[in-house]
Amino acid sequence: MKTILDLINPVPFSPLVIVFAFALDMIAGDPERFPHPVRWMGRLITFVEAQLRSRLPKTQAGERLGGALLWVTVVGSAYLLTLAALYLAYKVSPTLSLVIAVYFVWAGLSVKSLGDEAMAVVRALEKGLDEARACLSRIVGRDTADLKEEGVLKAAVETVAENASDGVIAPLFFLAIGGPPLMMAYKAVNTLDSMVGYKNGRYRHFGWFSARADDAANFIPARITGGLIVSASFILGYNWVKSAAILLRDRKKHPSPNAGVPEAAMAGALGVQMGGPSYYGGVLSAKPLIGDAAAGYSPSSVTSCIRIMRFAALLMVLGVFAVRTAFIYFL
Repeated sequence: MKTILDLINPVPFSPLVIVFAFALDMIAGDPERFPHPVRWMGRLITFVEAQLRSRLPKTQAGERLGGALLWVTVVGSAYLLTLAALYLAYKVSPTLSLVIAVYFVWAGLSVKSLGDEAMAVVRALEKGLDEARACLSRIVGRDTADLKEEGVLKAAVETVAENASDGVIAPLFFLAIGGPPLMMAYKAVNTLDSMVGYKNGRYRHFGWFSARADDAANFIPARITGGLIVSASFILGYNWVKSAAILLRDRKKHPSPNAGVPEAAMAGALGVQMGGPSYYGGVLSAKPLIGDAAAGYSPSSVTSCIRIMRFAALLMVLGVFAVRTAFIYFL
């Protein structure tokens, strides 16, 4: 009798895919000119959005319906196309299916690129504050033009902490459940949120469904990320006791239902304070403070944050490998 896991894993999926893909990500990262599913998702989102906006009424209900249809179209396409590619490849050769699965999992991870982008900000600071602000603006949504050096470093740390969940742990979580197709579906959910999930005039209603769906999809992974950051802090010799304490105390202080969890765990581990006022498009966002200001920000804050994030990713990879192995041999 088929289980639910059997039904959402119709194509055999070797645990070795996780190992190969993670190693490839740590070596090569995300080559800028290499074909990437997320870029294709972005183009599909732009095309489908234009089609829906030209056909649906310009009302709140019409925009919310259009946003829901956009979500179903893009997420469904990501899942079904990935599944079809793996299924057809498996019919030709299990080895070919493994290679394609590695490609999709590699494309779904951003462990190396997340750390590299943050370190690029640190290196840019050595050349000047203006260059660091410009570099930072490529990876954060907040206004960077008036940030001082500590503000630049703080934003880099916050970005790594928050994206440890939706860029690293969450894709692996959905990979564990449903293989590469579900992982790619999650990447579509996350890409939709980053492109249309804004609370501005254009997307307040059209992007509502994508924003809420992203919150729901990241609820469990964000909390796994918080626990992994505490565990990584313990193994690497950071302040894991404070990490756990701040996680429990401040995890709900962020406006997002999920972002505060990894940020709180990371703030405690590093002994820094996150949150506080930031500007987005010239509009002030007065976020609550997360953590205790035991130490100021320095370049070492960024390097330590990256180290913890990458070790948390390794722990998750080992966990997913164990889950998929158990699924094949014991369940």
